[in-house]
Amino acid sequence: MKVRRLLVTPIKGLRVTSRDELLLEPGGVRENRRFYLVDERGRMVNGKQIGELSAMQAEYGDADRTLTLILPGGERISGRVELGADIDTRFFRLTLRAPLVVGPWSDAISAQAGRALRLVEADRKPRGVDRGERGTVSLVSRGSLERLAEVAGNGGDIDARRFRMLVEVDGVEPHGEDAWIGHGVRIGDALVSFNGHVGRCLVTSRDPDSGVVDLPTLDLLGEYRRGEPTTEPLALGIYGEVIEPGTVRLGDPVTMR
Repeated sequence: MKVRRLLVTPIKGLRVTSRDELLLEPGGVRENRRFYLVDERGRMVNGKQIGELSAMQAEYGDADRTLTLILPGGERISGRVELGADIDTRFFRLTLRAPLVVGPWSDAISAQAGRALRLVEADRKPRGVDRGERGTVSLVSRGSLERLAEVAGNGGDIDARRFRMLVEVDGVEPHGEDAWIGHGVRIGDALVSFNGHVGRCLVTSRDPDSGVVDLPTLDLLGEYRRGEPTTEPLALGIYGEVIEPGTVRLGDPVTMR
C-alpha cells in the first residue's frame, strides 16, 4: 500500500489541489483549511451551498503568511495576511470567534460567488476541518473510488477531488480502509489513529472544477452502502488524528500497525 495523492486547500470550500508532500502535525496540516468563509450572518459556507467556490483556488505559505487567490480566468490576487477584528462565526453547530482577514480576498471571492462573503482565519487548532481534533486526517482508497465508478456504470474514472480527502492510497481493496478504524496506521513518517467513517454530502455531486452538479454520488452510495455499519451514513473514506507527526510524500508506504 502506498500514498497515491495528497490534496489540500488553504481556504475551505475552494478547489483542492495536489501536493507532493505534507507535514502532518497534531493540529493537522498548517496550510489546509487555514481559512474559511462566512456569510452576512457569520455562518460558515462551503461548496455544498455555493458551487462557484470550486472554480477558485488558493495558495498559502505559512512561513511568510502569503495568501494567493487564483480566479477562474487565471488572475492571481496575492498579499500578506493581516487580521482585523474578531467576529462570532457559526461553524456547523459550534460558535467560534475568528478574526477577519483584511485585504482584497473577500471582495474577489464575493464577486465570483455572487453573494457577500467574508474571509476569516481559523486561528485555533485544528483549523477549519469538519470533525475537530479527532478528524484532522481524512483518507480514501483508490479501490473505493473504483467501486463507486463501477456502480455509476459510466465506464470512466471518478475524480478523487470530489471527496476532498487529504490522503488517497493505492493497493487497498474497495472500502478496505474501513477496517483501519480503531487502529494506528503509519503513513510515511507519520502515525495516524483512525476514528470513524466520513459520511458524504451534496458537495461530492459537484464537478471539482466548475462546481456544477453532474453526478448523483449520494444516490450511488445509497445503492450499495446504505445500511452498512458505519459511524456516519453514506460513508466513503475514513478520518483520524495524528499520533506521531511526520512528513508524508507521494509514493510513501502505508502500513497498519
